[in-house]
Amino acid sequence: MQTALRIIYPAQCLTCGDIVDSEFGFCGACWRETPFITGLICDLCGTSLPGDASEQNQELHCDECMRIARPWEKGRSAMIYKDNARRFVLGLKHGDRLDFARPAANWIAAKMQGLVPANTIVAPVPMHWLRLLRRRYNQAALISGEVSKVLGLTHRPDLLIRPRATKVHQKMTADERFANLVGAIDVHPKAQDFIKGRSVLIIDDVMTSGAILAASTEAAKQAGADDVFVATLARVAKDA
Repeated sequence: MQTALRIIYPAQCLTCGDIVDSEFGFCGACWRETPFITGLICDLCGTSLPGDASEQNQELHCDECMRIARPWEKGRSAMIYKDNARRFVLGLKHGDRLDFARPAANWIAAKMQGLVPANTIVAPVPMHWLRLLRRRYNQAALISGEVSKVLGLTHRPDLLIRPRATKVHQKMTADERFANLVGAIDVHPKAQDFIKGRSVLIIDDVMTSGAILAASTEAAKQAGADDVFVATLARVAKDA
């Protein structure tokens, strides 16, 4: 049956639609245009650092993460937000490409493998209900659900809530983004006991300033969470 379906509906590249060998993959051209993060990385956001990966025998931080306090323990990203990675993220975020969540989760899970303890709760950054109504889905929740499956961890999509609407971050400075999120994220009242003493892995699609990840981490820790880790599909870099 699978062979017959493959003949009728051959696997296509996720971003350009060309025929490929397997589902949920890129063609050669799109793969080359997708800046996956490899080598030496920042231990707090996962962005690429100059140097050889063999040098990473200690925690290294990028300039931005040395300048801005990060309340979480470790952070990872799968790709740099540019070129085909940007097209992929926008397809998931605004193009109704819900099928992108599964490969995104696989790439993120590969980065987090062995970093988080077995009692970790996986949760997405929250979206205010009005924005969720307009968009119809929270792309971070789609990814976090798939990440939890790959890593065999508990998924709690409603762990964090956004009780008040905030301004759109586009065109805001980093300071304005952080100020915009003060008091905007909390732990769901029904999860207050559930989170105490547990580690949490917070998932988002893109990290720019890190403001929403910081607000989410602080909310989790204030509710009694132990270590908090963050992971994103893509990281906005200075040259992006």
